[in-house]
Amino acid sequence: MQHREEALDASWDDLKLFLACAKYKSFRNAAEELGLTSTTLMRRVDRLEERIGCKLFLRDQSGLTLSDEGTAMIADVAHMERHAFNIFRRASRSSNDTSGTVRVAVTEGPGNFWILPRLIDFQKTYRKITVDLRCAMKQADVARLESDIAIQLEPPTNPDLIVAKLGRLHIYPFVSKEYETLYGVPATLAELKNHRIIKQSAPQVDDGAYARVLGLNSLEGIVGIKTNSSVGVLYAVERGAGIGFLPTVSIALGASLVAVDLGVSHHADLWLTYHREFRTSERHKVVVDWLKKIFDARTYPCFRDEFIHPNALVPMMTAAREGFGLAGYVAATPT
Repeated sequence: MQHREEALDASWDDLKLFLACAKYKSFRNAAEELGLTSTTLMRRVDRLEERIGCKLFLRDQSGLTLSDEGTAMIADVAHMERHAFNIFRRASRSSNDTSGTVRVAVTEGPGNFWILPRLIDFQKTYRKITVDLRCAMKQADVARLESDIAIQLEPPTNPDLIVAKLGRLHIYPFVSKEYETLYGVPATLAELKNHRIIKQSAPQVDDGAYARVLGLNSLEGIVGIKTNSSVGVLYAVERGAGIGFLPTVSIALGASLVAVDLGVSHHADLWLTYHREFRTSERHKVVVDWLKKIFDARTYPCFRDEFIHPNALVPMMTAAREGFGLAGYVAATPT
């Protein structure tokens, strides 16, 4: 009887830690994500295992592997978590549905340079809705309440989520005009060895895309600056640090850059996702419809599936540049 009482007393917080360890397959990685020390996390998992009377993980130098008992338990705990999150989602939409906060997670570049300028006009129209815009390269887990709505570079597979393609982000190499004057630009991929690349290395960014797009086995000796920030890439390129891969719309929005025509480009699709529970929430529907509108490729050709050269986008994006261009950003006007 005592053992059964202890098992029933297992903390829901400890069960959530069990899920995190199963996800990251490492005490260290899970602890970093949770903001705990590895020692604290291990102690709490030990306590959970003691209370339920079985080992949940096989532990070795390579990390954590679910035991048979852990594998049998994970689906039930994940099911408990989904129900708990649904309770919070229903509560968040229940009172005065036309007002309140909507949390939107988005990658750094589109968030800072595309959504934020338009958000100023949005809040003038919808004064009772607060959009909590979170710009980061780390993908937010909408199903686990890390955000209400997310715009990300990889489509989620969770069946509880509604997913819609917003558009396509095309990426192209650029340099500053000062860089072109001082060093010229490579006319072929073979000439890249005489230049330096500003490389973004961050979650959701395909780290091998640079070498693959450029047809190189390695970028060793070519990368001059590596940063996790897309805003940092723009700033470094504008300051003449080297060649950077940026959205094709950069020049059309007012950045003082020169497109480098190497015969290569890259693209990534933008996916909008939110939980099915928010379909009946009026304020969430307002924000979702607004996001779809400001990424509509019929109005903004830069989001079309087909590639359009950065110079050709300039006359096509005049209205966007006049109303929401890069003027005023520190990185866009270095001194």
